[in-house]
Amino acid sequence: MFLHLSQLSAVLLAFSTGAVTAFPAYGSLAGYSREELDQIIPTLKAQSPTPPPGPLNDTSTKLVNDKDHPWKPLRKGDIRGPCPGLNTLASHGWLPRSGVATPAQIVNAVQEGFNMENTIAIFVTYAAFLVDGNLVTNQLSIGGKTPETGPDPPKPAIVGGLDTHAVFEGDASMTRGDAFFGDNHSFNETLFDEFVAFSNKFGGGKYNLTAAGELRWQRIQDSIATNPTFSFVSPRYFTAYAESTFPINFFVDGRQADGQLDLTVARGFFQNSRMPDDFHRANRSMGADGLDVVAAAHPIEPGSNHGVGNYVLDPTSADFNSFCLLYTNFVNQTIRSLYPAPTGVLRTALNTNLDFFFSGIADSGCTQIFPYGHN
Repeated sequence: MFLHLSQLSAVLLAFSTGAVTAFPAYGSLAGYSREELDQIIPTLKAQSPTPPPGPLNDTSTKLVNDKDHPWKPLRKGDIRGPCPGLNTLASHGWLPRSGVATPAQIVNAVQEGFNMENTIAIFVTYAAFLVDGNLVTNQLSIGGKTPETGPDPPKPAIVGGLDTHAVFEGDASMTRGDAFFGDNHSFNETLFDEFVAFSNKFGGGKYNLTAAGELRWQRIQDSIATNPTFSFVSPRYFTAYAESTFPINFFVDGRQADGQLDLTVARGFFQNSRMPDDFHRANRSMGADGLDVVAAAHPIEPGSNHGVGNYVLDPTSADFNSFCLLYTNFVNQTIRSLYPAPTGVLRTALNTNLDFFFSGIADSGCTQIFPYGHN
């Protein structure tokens, strides 16, 4: 769900003759030089970050495909991306239907719409926002650029949002292809057919933790065998296994609560960003419950391909025995490489959002890092 960057995320408009002509409020500022930031930031309307919502008071199951949150088809310019859950929340109006939201809105939506546990919602959302969002305007695209965002900016920025490879999105997704093959965010029918086949073979016709463990292993092996740039290091090492559990935890009706995802319902979420009629959220706050079961089915250490079929272990990557290293590397390597010397409103926003990000793991025993001092 933001590390090991070789490309930087941005959903932006172009520079024209060295001056900013327009810059969307959700365009990432990551990777720009001091001179470029000095041009961009004065054109933006700064918004003070709002603290993320706290835990839900009522974590029981409830109707979430209700009259106030009906499914609606996309309008011209609406953004959707690689995450079926966020896509569905936007298509039902739990998030802005445009697909552009504040991080606090995303935390609230995943809690209210799916009953995601508060600290996991905060940690994942702010990790993505710190890299892919606009820290000055407090806006994030859940996908890529719209047709109306204009021509692409100069390098190192690229048009991306949450579609940006190896930031939030990663290789070996269940229903999206690897970025190496050209499209890492659209529903892939061939991969969904594999999802169905493994659910039928190992899950008795349902997607469950047994099917998840086998499918996760197969998707890793598929990428090792075909993708010369396949990367399976932190944070993707963590998010790939979490991704395997999320459909079981969040796409199964809370009144059912048996961990058995119907395949027609799964298609609705994955392909159409649509909850089934009368859908009720989980009957308790959930996170990556079952991740240990999926990971234990076929253990593999973090690594990456050095050419097709040549998977090389990476001892510098965080794994399940070194969670705090995930946090440390994210802050010291990823964030500092994107924002080496921020000043003014940008530095203030970075510090505030890094505090929010750490609050998601404050009870984990990790030590908070302050790369830009204190506000």
